[in-house]
Amino acid sequence: MATENKNLSDYDKATIPNAKDFRFGIVVSEWNESITEGLFHGAYQALMENEVSSKNILRWNVPGSYELIYGCKKMQETGVDAVIAIGSVIQGETKHFDFVCEAVSQGIKDLNVLHDVPVIFCVLTDNNLQQAIDRSGGKHGNKGTEAAIAAIKMAALNKNSKS
Repeated sequence: MATENKNLSDYDKATIPNAKDFRFGIVVSEWNESITEGLFHGAYQALMENEVSSKNILRWNVPGSYELIYGCKKMQETGVDAVIAIGSVIQGETKHFDFVCEAVSQGIKDLNVLHDVPVIFCVLTDNNLQQAIDRSGGKHGNKGTEAAIAAIKMAALNKNSKS
C-alpha cells in the first residue's frame, strides 16, 4: 500500500512555490463529514502555512462526493488559481462504491482536461472507516495537506506556463 510508509503531511517547505498571491477553492463533500472535515483542516492549515491569506481561500460544501464534480466546475469559474475536491467514499455492501469512485475520478479528470484551472483529487476511496481516519489526520497523516501542496504546485505551474 502506497501510504503505508509515507506520512501524507510531510513536505519540504523550501521546495514549495510562493503561494502568497494565489486564490484557492476548496469543495468539500458533507458525506462522511468527520473524514472530510479532517481533510479540509489539513488542506487549510497547509495553505495557511504557505502564506495563503484566509481571504484567498473559498470553501463550498456539496452533499456528497458525486456532487464534487459540479461544485468544482462552478468553483473553476470564480477566478481561483486551483481547486481542491475533498471527499470520502467508503466501501459498503453494494456496487454503489464502484460507481461513485469511477464517476468522481473521471469527472475530476475531465475538469482538468477541459478547463484551465487545475482541480486536485483529494477523495479518499477506502475499504473501511479506519483507513479513512488514518488518512485524514491519523497515523498516515493527512491527504488534505498533500492535496494543498499539490494545489500550490499546480497553480504555480499554470501561472508559469502563461508567462
